[in-house]
Amino acid sequence: MKRSLIFLFGFYFFMFTMAQNKQFTLDDLIPGGTKYKEMRPENRQFVFLNDKVVEQESEPEKQPERTKTVDYNLFVDDIQITYDGSPAIVYGKAVHRDEYGCTKGLFWSPDSLLLAFYRMDQSMVSPYPQVNITPTEKSQCYEAKDASSLKSRIAALEPDYYPMTGETSHLVTIGVYNTKTQKTIYLNAGDPTDRYFTNVAWGPNSDRIYVIELNRDVRDYELKEYDAATGNYLRTLLSEHNDKYVEPLNPIQFLPWQNDYFIIQSRKSGFNHIYLYRLPEKGEAQQVSQLTQGEWEVLSVQGFSAAMKSVIYTSNESHPLNQSLYSVNTKGRRTLLGNAEGWHENINISESGKFIIDNYSTPTTPRNIDLINVKTGKARNLFMASDKFADGGYAIPQIRIGTLKAADGTTDLYYRMILPPDFNPQKKYPVVTYVYGGPHLHLIDARYNYSARGWDLYMAQRGYIMFSLDNRGSEHRGADFEQVTFHHLGLEEVQDQMKGVEYLCSLPYVDADRMGIHGWSYGGYMTTSLMTRFTESDTPKPGTFNGTSPYKVGVAGGPVIDWHFYEVMYGERYMGTDKENPDGYEATTLLTKAENLEGKLLIIYGYNDPICVPQHTLSFLRACINANKYPDLFTYPGDGHNMSGTDRIHLHNIITNYFDTHLK
Repeated sequence: MKRSLIFLFGFYFFMFTMAQNKQFTLDDLIPGGTKYKEMRPENRQFVFLNDKVVEQESEPEKQPERTKTVDYNLFVDDIQITYDGSPAIVYGKAVHRDEYGCTKGLFWSPDSLLLAFYRMDQSMVSPYPQVNITPTEKSQCYEAKDASSLKSRIAALEPDYYPMTGETSHLVTIGVYNTKTQKTIYLNAGDPTDRYFTNVAWGPNSDRIYVIELNRDVRDYELKEYDAATGNYLRTLLSEHNDKYVEPLNPIQFLPWQNDYFIIQSRKSGFNHIYLYRLPEKGEAQQVSQLTQGEWEVLSVQGFSAAMKSVIYTSNESHPLNQSLYSVNTKGRRTLLGNAEGWHENINISESGKFIIDNYSTPTTPRNIDLINVKTGKARNLFMASDKFADGGYAIPQIRIGTLKAADGTTDLYYRMILPPDFNPQKKYPVVTYVYGGPHLHLIDARYNYSARGWDLYMAQRGYIMFSLDNRGSEHRGADFEQVTFHHLGLEEVQDQMKGVEYLCSLPYVDADRMGIHGWSYGGYMTTSLMTRFTESDTPKPGTFNGTSPYKVGVAGGPVIDWHFYEVMYGERYMGTDKENPDGYEATTLLTKAENLEGKLLIIYGYNDPICVPQHTLSFLRACINANKYPDLFTYPGDGHNMSGTDRIHLHNIITNYFDTHLK
């Protein structure tokens, strides 16, 4: 084998070769592997002391947590503040199944004297009967139980409160604990039935709480203001409507230098952008301006530069695959900070706001750390990590990216193709497509190796061409791009993926008779869809396409099978309920498509999956039995939606062996 020097030109990696022979192992490339951490890009920890940058030699001491949960009850500064906690009554945790920006359940006021917290009552929700088969052993999902506390060696019932689409959901309220008075009040938000309380934020003076509230059909939201001392509702500041769905993901943020102004992110223009509002003493908030605009998306707000009176944010303005760093002042003047190339994250802004430590990677560089002057936008490099793959003597696969037209004939879709290190265009290669395809995720961007996963590189090294395509419905391309799948998840996505198949079949080095597909979660749904939605029947069922599946082998991990079995917040956002969208539910279910399965299909799932509960997989198996079809099955007892640690290595060995046995 020969070593490859990589040069980026347009959308392709062109490879020039020198000696390079070492082979990757799964232990090198997969989290949980014995050498995975060793193979990760080298890092440095830089921090600010005032506006001076210093390298931190060790992790700083963690400050003791002021809150904890004991026997389901919440303690603050070692004082118990709730008393009815239980598996059904949850305090201080993220609610609404982590949807709509709910990523945590505790919110300290700016003066650190008041604590807002979620209380979630799940007692009215139907419990899903998860079974812990090894209750005396610690697993990914469960802590070990004392054997002496168990009455029997029989497996233990560990139910999950899981509100399925169309069924009764939980009730959420927001409490406020005062550390001085040691009293708790609750926001007077009214009946919480079929309402979502999200994106909690404090006012800068610690006397007001702001909550974005949605109705259950999530076509409308309102930003409301509450008195933190009494819990009383004060006013509605703004509202937003969308005929399909709204999805607020970020709380409002007040300007540090002008605390009667705040910013909010919204997709009301069709793309996620930053809006500036003024907060008057009375009445609704007044929109001052739209600070960012264009057919691209703000991806995150990183903070503020008080010195420059600007917002620091990331966006894909420079290219759909980039996450670049910018500042924008209150007049809407944008400045690129550093360079636009690659994927910028883990941003650290100095207290004055004059400087930024920027951590990013590019397709050819695993890690760069720059110091940026916010006023000028200029950067100087603090650290550049070496490429352990290239410098380690490994046989590096070749990576190409490009665009294809979607099934609508007009929309550009990005693909990534990974070729074996010793690729010979005169040979024929098997292809494995790795797919996700659903909302809030993408597979291809301008990070190191274009975000190719370790397993993708490993399989390319074994002689497969690896392919991925971000179809319509995936993230960061605007509302129309994402919402095209509304009320019929899985149909437009399949048609776009078939455009990828057409492209692959046009290549002389692709063996069209040896094509496989693999995906997890929504990708498991897509994998199963792409193997069962094709039929040559004269009476095809809704949600099927004429013809035969191009895939000989599939591995579906943790799949959705029927949206009736998925949770309320995600499922109803995209599918509505079966009462309002019966045709959509009928077309998208895979239970009626099992009869179309022809190739080899392996389904893998965590036995205690709390996200895509086992009812999906087991119902599909029953449908296959009824249709005289023979998929394969593997499960991981004690694991949830994903495998971790050594289980993850085991998982990828199973997936690899399945393709080696049936496709290679």
